[in-house]
Amino acid sequence: MKIVIFDGHTINPGDLSWDALEAIGDLTVYDATRPEEALERIGDAEILMTSKCPVTKEFMQQCPNLRYIGSTATGYNNIDVDAARELGIAVTNIPAYSTEAVAQHTIALILELCNNVGLHNDSVKSGEWTNCKYFCYWKAPVMLLSGKSLGIVGYGQIGKKVAEIAKALGMSVHVYSRDKEAAMKCDFVSLHCPLTKENAGFVDANFIGQMKPGAILINTARGGLIDETALADALRAGRLSAAAVDVLSQEPPAAANPLLKLSNCIITPHMAWAPEEMRSIICRTLADNLNSFLQGGTLNRVDLK
Repeated sequence: MKIVIFDGHTINPGDLSWDALEAIGDLTVYDATRPEEALERIGDAEILMTSKCPVTKEFMQQCPNLRYIGSTATGYNNIDVDAARELGIAVTNIPAYSTEAVAQHTIALILELCNNVGLHNDSVKSGEWTNCKYFCYWKAPVMLLSGKSLGIVGYGQIGKKVAEIAKALGMSVHVYSRDKEAAMKCDFVSLHCPLTKENAGFVDANFIGQMKPGAILINTARGGLIDETALADALRAGRLSAAAVDVLSQEPPAAANPLLKLSNCIITPHMAWAPEEMRSIICRTLADNLNSFLQGGTLNRVDLK
């Protein structure tokens, strides 16, 4: 049995092992795969694993041996699950593996916006403290989180973990699905919902217009949730004071992405999920899902929903 992984580098750049999958079949791992390379690379393989390369109905129809697709992430919006179901191809994902890591990164982004740790480290290293006549200084305002409010859009496992940490820091938490008005008027609004056809780009000028003036937007979910032009306009105009995102609509981003040159927008390269502990879970679960399928089980099947 042939197994192909289209984009293995981000999961395992060399610090982990593919042994569990290699024990199941003949494994070929590509670091990354462009859509135009996909057909040649899958060849006559029965098993495909991928997280970013689009898996369309047209693609699947040209792969007569394909009978299983494993998303190497929790999200699977790159896979046409309806078409897979129609063609009798099983689809699985890796649920809830990164909850603590993404929640941690969300809070890290919030703290960076409040304390500007990187900015001040750079300032000290460049000699500004050495040449300062005062024992302390700050190059940007420092914000206290205790007493601030956080609106959470998407109250699944990650959203709940973020809420738990935020409350420990003294913040009040409002859940969008329970009280939209209160969530939109918070000092911070953080996105934790999956990307679907229905909510793509829903954080647009209208959504931002309902937020508290000067609020801060955080996104560690999916870049496609945000109309990036509308967000950039709001940041330039001061309608929002800042934003911090770990995801963009196109990854890697185009040079013309309007958020890249904004000083009040922190961007990290889709890394919230990536501690070694989390990536180890992915490797193990990929093998568990496939073994379950081969034995007639339905572990983490999403095509059956």
